[in-house]
Amino acid sequence: MTTRREFLQSIPVTGAAFAVAGHLALEEPASAQAPAPADGHFHPKGKAPSEHTLEILRRAKETLPFADRRDLEEQERGFIAPMKNKKIMADAGHVAWDMERYAFLNERDDFDSVHPSLTRQSKLNMNYGLYEVTDGIYQVRGLDLSDISFVRGKRGWIVIDPLLSAETARAAWELFQEHRGEGLPVTAIIYSHSHADHWGGVRGIVDEEDVRSGKVAIYAPRDFMDHTISENVYAGNAMNRRLFYQYGVLLPASAYGHAGQGLGQNTSSGSVGLIAPTHIVEEDIEYLTIDGVPMVFQNTPGTEAPSEMNTYLPEHEALWIAENVTSTLHNIYTLRGAPVRDALRWSKYINEALYLFGKDAEVMFASHHFPRWGNARIQQVLRAQRDLYANMNNQCLHYANQGVTVNQIHNVYELPASLQQQWHTRGYHGSPEHNSRGVVNRFLGFWDCNPATLIPHSPSDSAPLYVEMMGGASRVLSKGRELHDRGEYLLASEILNKLVHAEPANQEAKDLLADVFEQLGYQQENPGLRNSFLAGAYELRSGIPQGESASGTGPDVIRAMSTELFLNFLGIRMDSRRAEGLEFTINLVTPDNGEKFVVELSNATLTNIPGYLADDADLTLTIDRADLEQTMMGVETLESQIAGGSCTAEGDLSILGKLAATMVDFDPRFEILPGTKARTSIAASDPFEAVPGHAIAE
Repeated sequence: MTTRREFLQSIPVTGAAFAVAGHLALEEPASAQAPAPADGHFHPKGKAPSEHTLEILRRAKETLPFADRRDLEEQERGFIAPMKNKKIMADAGHVAWDMERYAFLNERDDFDSVHPSLTRQSKLNMNYGLYEVTDGIYQVRGLDLSDISFVRGKRGWIVIDPLLSAETARAAWELFQEHRGEGLPVTAIIYSHSHADHWGGVRGIVDEEDVRSGKVAIYAPRDFMDHTISENVYAGNAMNRRLFYQYGVLLPASAYGHAGQGLGQNTSSGSVGLIAPTHIVEEDIEYLTIDGVPMVFQNTPGTEAPSEMNTYLPEHEALWIAENVTSTLHNIYTLRGAPVRDALRWSKYINEALYLFGKDAEVMFASHHFPRWGNARIQQVLRAQRDLYANMNNQCLHYANQGVTVNQIHNVYELPASLQQQWHTRGYHGSPEHNSRGVVNRFLGFWDCNPATLIPHSPSDSAPLYVEMMGGASRVLSKGRELHDRGEYLLASEILNKLVHAEPANQEAKDLLADVFEQLGYQQENPGLRNSFLAGAYELRSGIPQGESASGTGPDVIRAMSTELFLNFLGIRMDSRRAEGLEFTINLVTPDNGEKFVVELSNATLTNIPGYLADDADLTLTIDRADLEQTMMGVETLESQIAGGSCTAEGDLSILGKLAATMVDFDPRFEILPGTKARTSIAASDPFEAVPGHAIAE
């Protein structure tokens, strides 16, 4: 195998459905955990780390800056009271949050199956309670993937980022009220950005009627609703499935399984809701006074989220840095899938925050982890984080301009040594490996410019030829065991992956590939990489796991979609093969908000355009947006609304049934590794089960 040094030396040095005839399916996933199979393939405690893995972890421990204990001191500072209940129950009856699962992290200082750097980060994330940030600002940490913050206003409390689930947000509010809340109400909510773990728990904090009446205001950055919906819904089902790998949401928690998520311990699985903001922060820099508290907002679009903003509180000398700066290298490319982020823009917004606020701030707090106190410390963190993203962008392109491809960059690019020796710039969420590929992909795309990879076969089509030429399954297994025993796990995974794709029913091959994935997982500092390897091992041994996970496309989120976004999503849910030969035009009018749309099916494609009506429409539907929301959420069909008089229809009603017949519901547990789930052929007439997906976008 070519080493990084050899590779560098070889580089030349040069310059829901419309619900039409039926409901939009919004069923929750099954709550029962899948039982371990009787054949013993599932190993709940994991297999022991190999001597090769132990050596990698030992070397890592020797090179990491464990003498730097500032994070430990900052994590403990301001502690007021613990959260006594280790489990928070969901309103639906299952466990929404379970900190008890991670008690094993406090039992030892290190583990032979968890990277020592990840162990340290996960132990830091065991904070579980109420903390003071500075006078008048508090945080509850450890009750979800994210933190919830409270700022004292003139009349009550301003809440920043109300977690992912209503149940965890409610528990945080109750803990806060018990110790510091003074019995005062919530007067305003700030969503820092469009990812669900920063708004999904809003209904655990406020009643929507208080928002509608103006009693509680909700602030969000510009384009918040568009990106909240498009990033969580359009590819939400695929993201949800990939989330099982990146976040390991249903992996058993142990030193052999899920050992923390880097940003926090995990995502909660309660009720995700969304109340639309009442005030959008539009300007690049906007000055507002909220409940008597002066605030300066800095819009930072296209950084950690497509819609995000930092906030400076001058009277407190406090900088809320949202999720643009946390105690980790973040994602440029996120493994669950999302548009690749702009590392250079991200760096420039951090630089702007440094020069706008960083010279005055005495405390910096964020939506994950713990605050930084003291102006010198704040400036040091901001500069390092700025340089982290700028270096990744610039150096990856530096190598790309010398011929390094998207399939090589992760073996070439390294962070500068000075950044590797700072804990908060290490890869607990993003990793240098997958982020560097993201940078190249952003500028040059997925193709490595080798014609042999331009139109590749699907793995299941090409794998049998590889296995045949390698001498058959027994030869591949023999070589795979040899590579495994030598600690050559990446090479072993490459050939065993071919065998598993060629012979999905070959459990011996799947078990050996699982063993290889497991060792690779143990070796990773990055939780997303660790979880992905361990989730693959889990599914190869015991099938796709069942259990609760939060849904970011539940009824509340669907209702919050604009009508245009909802119609766009219908085009995604439509199976074009079912629409061949169909042509029709629908006018949709919603009088209560003055909207009108032309929805057209032609060339097996569903399109819409707002602001127009077709003179020759085959069907015209007139329904108030408030009533349409009932259909969008799956509460009532359009047919029943027509029958009940809340929707009027003129024209050919049979179109509704034809349109409904083209729609499919996405299965959030589709097969990723072959042979882990019995599946219907993609060419079948109804290949999808009626279960929605979600994406916790980080």
